[in-house]
Amino acid sequence: MDNHQDHTLEFEANGKCFPDAAQDHDGVFLKKAVEEAYAAVRCGDGGPFGAVIVRNGEIVVQCHNMVLRNADPTAHAEVTAVRMACQKLGRHELSDCEIYASCEPCPMCFGAIHLSRLKRLVYGTEAEAALAVGFDDFIADAIRGTAKYQKVHLEIKKADDLMMAKFQVNATQIPSFERELPPQRKTFAQT
Repeated sequence: MDNHQDHTLEFEANGKCFPDAAQDHDGVFLKKAVEEAYAAVRCGDGGPFGAVIVRNGEIVVQCHNMVLRNADPTAHAEVTAVRMACQKLGRHELSDCEIYASCEPCPMCFGAIHLSRLKRLVYGTEAEAALAVGFDDFIADAIRGTAKYQKVHLEIKKADDLMMAKFQVNATQIPSFERELPPQRKTFAQT
């Protein structure tokens, strides 16, 4: 290694990273996210967005937008990646993982990234690129809070206090999460 501290990683053919090398690991994983974005369009699964989740220098999952294939408006690449990684690792938090996204995440995807506790987000292009190809023309403004939101066929109404009073419950009537969990199901190994 040269005299300056280089914190990039070297890659073997299998995609595993090793410290103290001279290659840009962000670029390698970001390229895979962009390849997934192309795949989404090529196979008709959804919009041109891809994501890769990495743990300890190894890819946990790589996927793309699945909105059309799944008929699910929440199946964005980043949300799909978070769901798949959580299932694969068997846990709901990904604090030892990082995510690479082909485009700046929308507010929903950023929410999934935040709630899953991913430690790092690297994205390729800004949300305005999605605007240029016709995707959700309010995303960039929503992320930055810089403009008026479009109201698209959606009525939003806050319930009045009288209506909400009908649904109020005494806090003592709600079971405590910690003390009243349902019994765990026995597995075949436990019987």
